[in-house]
Amino acid sequence: MTPRARAFPTLESAPARRTAAAAVAAADPAMARLIEQVGPLEIRPAIGTHFAALARSIMFQQLAGAAAAAIHGRLVATLGGEVSAQSVLAADPADLRRAGLSAAKLASLRDLAERTASGEVPLDGIEALPDDEVVERLSRVRGIGRWTAEMFLMFELRRADVWPVDDLGVRQGWRLAHGADAMLPPRALQLEGERFRPYRSAAAWYCWQAVHLSRARDTPRG
Repeated sequence: MTPRARAFPTLESAPARRTAAAAVAAADPAMARLIEQVGPLEIRPAIGTHFAALARSIMFQQLAGAAAAAIHGRLVATLGGEVSAQSVLAADPADLRRAGLSAAKLASLRDLAERTASGEVPLDGIEALPDDEVVERLSRVRGIGRWTAEMFLMFELRRADVWPVDDLGVRQGWRLAHGADAMLPPRALQLEGERFRPYRSAAAWYCWQAVHLSRARDTPRG
């Protein structure tokens, strides 16, 4: 008999997102003010397959959004619109480099494809694993660390209680929301996040929005 998939709280539905935002607002007046400014919690659509989502995350590592999106678009085009372990392994590495992948990103993408295809890092059924086990499994892949795994948990699996304290956007957004002079170190931010369990993903999302609001205010019009 196939084991039943374990259910974990997610932010998949609109009611769940409203509940999460309300809980974060109730736990912290500064976050409540931010939530009032930003409005409803919205999460971008899932990429498609788990493999495609991880490939996208690899493209976005340590790059500005526009540059990463351009490289990702060229990667998808080079692979004929299908980003899978099989299409990556079948592609000429030189073509992938011409799409804009650095040597490190190419090595990470191919390692993901090889380990997925071999079954060493299975992605089917990964949604049934607890957060820490997802992080451990994905971290076996070259170039995938905790941050990439946490982004996968939040945006692909829609997990409700992820708190990526090493993310500079989350740290900066927390500083902006609370009017602090400096960003908190990850360990201190980890402790601050405890008040938002089991909805820390919502708190992280609103921290990112604080950064977007700040940039919008600082951008000259016209």
